[in-house]
Amino acid sequence: MGWFWADVPATTVQVGISASHPHGGVHPAGPPPPGCPMHNKTLDALNPNPKPAVAAAPSPSACPVPHDQRQATAPASGCPVPHDQRHATTPPPSACPVPHEQPKPEPKSILSQLNPLNYMFKEISQAPALNQAIALPTDREPSTIPKGSGDGNWEYPSPQQMYNALLRKGYTDTDITAVESMVSVHNFLNEGAWAEIVAWEERFGQGLYKGWQMCKRGEENSEDMVEKLKDGSEEPPTLIRFQGRPKDMTPKAVMTQVLGWLYPSKFETEPPFDRHDWFVSRKMGNTTKEIRYVIDYYSGDPEPTGEPVFYLDVRPAATPLGVAERIVRWGGDVWWRASGAEVREREQLEKQLQQK
Repeated sequence: MGWFWADVPATTVQVGISASHPHGGVHPAGPPPPGCPMHNKTLDALNPNPKPAVAAAPSPSACPVPHDQRQATAPASGCPVPHDQRHATTPPPSACPVPHEQPKPEPKSILSQLNPLNYMFKEISQAPALNQAIALPTDREPSTIPKGSGDGNWEYPSPQQMYNALLRKGYTDTDITAVESMVSVHNFLNEGAWAEIVAWEERFGQGLYKGWQMCKRGEENSEDMVEKLKDGSEEPPTLIRFQGRPKDMTPKAVMTQVLGWLYPSKFETEPPFDRHDWFVSRKMGNTTKEIRYVIDYYSGDPEPTGEPVFYLDVRPAATPLGVAERIVRWGGDVWWRASGAEVREREQLEKQLQQK
């Protein structure tokens, strides 16, 4: 869910894979295994051509190359390691000149193929896929979500691009006849998520104090307070980038599942089928901040007509500022209703109407 495209160069990310040690755990300086016929002294005594004396094995911590006896034991062709012509950068005799470490290969990871703005493939072809039986539209629908770069709004993928992207991600069993409906639902949910983010930004885009002024009379009056307290200096938010994280359940979603397990009659619900993190640019005067929002996507019971139902839980991430904004907004609504202010205001309004 929630895919956009932007033609922006991506930073290549490479993942290194550790190479195994070239010596494979063999210790040349270790003692021979007991009972090995290759080291049996009785067999050596029967050999008509006695072997030359072999130097004592170095200790396990020493280099396996016998530096002090290289002239006597080296073959006529000479040792390929130039011990007598060491360069200034050659390791000292106590260090082994044999390169035990091998360079680590750095294969390209799948992240290197993704756009860092939205973690989708940087280029998706509009051409039909191999063995594609049904033609899909290639028109792309513009969104109402402004880009953080300032060059227009984000564009949604066409049905053909969506289908190609799903195939590249490994969803080869995708029903091609459902792709157009999938794109429509995808676009609808993203527009709804952005509307919720704009509502948060309208309340807290000018700071916590002004946000409290807009939230202190509860959610039912917050929209009126937002319009009343606008002074024309507000800058609309823009979307910098976002990331889909369907496998990372948010703490709130985890707590909801725990409550559903403890009190199923009241809190039981299906876990969210998707999660997004949206990064929004907030301008306050000459200062620009990056605000992260968390979105949980829930599916509800379908309508009697069979249409699917979805719920979005949109809120600032649990940063110090985000927690403060959530407390102010939800706390203001709870206080407004629990303190009886709602009832008192309604009674006062009725009295004013009666006097007229």
